[in-house]
Amino acid sequence: MSTLRNKVQLIGNLGNDPEIINLESGKKLAKFSIATNESYKNAKGEKVTDTQWHNVVAWGTTAKIAESYLTKGKEVAVEGKLTSRSYETKDGDKRYITEIVCSELMMLGK
Repeated sequence: MSTLRNKVQLIGNLGNDPEIINLESGKKLAKFSIATNESYKNAKGEKVTDTQWHNVVAWGTTAKIAESYLTKGKEVAVEGKLTSRSYETKDGDKRYITEIVCSELMMLGK
């Protein structure tokens, strides 16, 4: 069990074009969301599709690839780790977010 680690792999479709942020330090950040779908049959035998949305962030070279090649609707495979953080809104409300920090990105489909 000592070899287990924080790792996630997902295949999904981009919900929007990546948001690209160029930081003052010269680093590049790409933010995007992907949708994964799971289908099953309910008790009545009807096909039901459950869609889950995942927030993804990519840094450096991976962010450059996302900026150059990813667009809304494209199918991608991402690998990375789950991270959680919190922030405060302008109204002073505390919000929590879980993201995938992408270390590998593969474009699928056409």
